[in-house]
Amino acid sequence: MRDALNRRRMVRSFSAKAVDEVIVTSVFDDALRAPTAGNSRGISWILLCGPNETARYFEATTDAAWRERSTRFEGLQRAGVVAVCVADPLAYVERYQAEDKVASGLGADPSAWPVPYWIGDAGFSTMAALLRAEEEGLSASFLGAFRGNIALKEALSIPTGHIVFGAVLLGYPDGDDHRSASLDRTGPSRRDRLHRATFSP
Repeated sequence: MRDALNRRRMVRSFSAKAVDEVIVTSVFDDALRAPTAGNSRGISWILLCGPNETARYFEATTDAAWRERSTRFEGLQRAGVVAVCVADPLAYVERYQAEDKVASGLGADPSAWPVPYWIGDAGFSTMAALLRAEEEGLSASFLGAFRGNIALKEALSIPTGHIVFGAVLLGYPDGDDHRSASLDRTGPSRRDRLHRATFSP
């Protein structure tokens, strides 16, 4: 596990080599073993395999102007798999209406949750998928959900009320990736972000 964490990198330039769908199913089936609050099981994945299916993702989440100016689009759109992570807040609300959870007060409405556990659980499942991809010798990238969500939900028939957390791209690198400028940011180290007993220095 430590080796997988150290090796894992976000790859944004893929070759057109297809990914075995048996491996894809295994990766995301295992990703669904990640914990969900109260065993609510409110996290799902939609697997888009091959260029005909993955194109539906990019058509919904990008436009012609962005594709034209992006230096990464060509490499991203060659990924063999786009897996969309979807969270269902109402699954959590319904779970916390049950007798063993009702005392929490979280069963009224999604707004009752100070921290929306479905977002954390989507992150757990996503990280599990990224690590399983590494174990399978696949390259991966995560794309956030900050554009085209309405069009994507329509394209993929995602039910009303469900939230698109983001997408994991899987495939094989083409060797043409370039270093992300984010890696050159200065800031607190891991040691600076580990606190003992109190947050204060």
